Amino acid sequence: DEVLDDLEEVLITSDVGVDTTLKVIKRIEERVARDKYVSTSELNGILRDEIAQLLTETGASDTDSWDLPTDHKPYVILVVGVNGVGKTTTIGKLAYQFKKAGKKVYLGAADTFRAAAVEQISIWGERVGVPVIKQQMGADPASVAFDTLQSAKANGADVVLIDTAGRLHNKVGLMNELKKIKEVMKKVLPEAPDDVMLVLDGSTGQNAFEQAKQFAAVTQISSLAITKLDGTAKGGVVIGISDQLQVPVRYIGLGEGMEDLQLFNKREFVNSLFDGKNG
Repeated sequence: DEVLDDLEEVLITSDVGVDTTLKVIKRIEERVARDKYVSTSELNGILRDEIAQLLTETGASDTDSWDLPTDHKPYVILVVGVNGVGKTTTIGKLAYQFKKAGKKVYLGAADTFRAAAVEQISIWGERVGVPVIKQQMGADPASVAFDTLQSAKANGADVVLIDTAGRLHNKVGLMNELKKIKEVMKKVLPEAPDDVMLVLDGSTGQNAFEQAKQFAAVTQISSLAITKLDGTAKGGVVIGISDQLQVPVRYIGLGEGMEDLQLFNKREFVNSLFDGKNG
């Protein structure tokens, strides 16, 4: 019991969140009851297993390649998240990784609310060497998304990444905007978007949780990218958010450089989280 209390404390202080922590502890208790006697090291193994299993249940799959489904092109990723979490930077890093993997990438600057966002994604486009479809600031985001998909489709692109505005305080406006973007995209590609990716800043802990819940309330999220997990970030937030939303983590950002976006590997992640803690 004492060891379980310690584990509970480790999980909560790692920003896993209370609900997910209780779920993990309950699963460990059930396994311990089945296996009768377990040593502390075995308990640590069980903890890692259960968390990896929890992440598997959200649909997280370990992959070491930047492949995408090939049944149709382009594969369209609509990227959402509040300003300041590293959304546009994540799009730039993804563009870099996909291009490096031999894919033809198009970017859409549909965060037309902030001049800086359009400028930032344009800089990334130049840096990576991929086209950015944009209009003037204040243009209709859905119109930018439409242009991007038409252009990408006409030019045989493999993957399209579309930036969107992150104004969560105006939830109804944001909901309508994302809905309109999706409807307009379907006119060009009926299956678009293939993925609605929420970008969260891992270093903000419980605040990232709140953002995740609020975004899930305005649009259907299908994957997560968690940024800024270097340094002080308590990585447990990744587990909690993924579990609470039942959405898989696809990418994690560990720094500022172009290379610093990694494919999420749940085993490696769980091990990195607990190595150096509790032996």
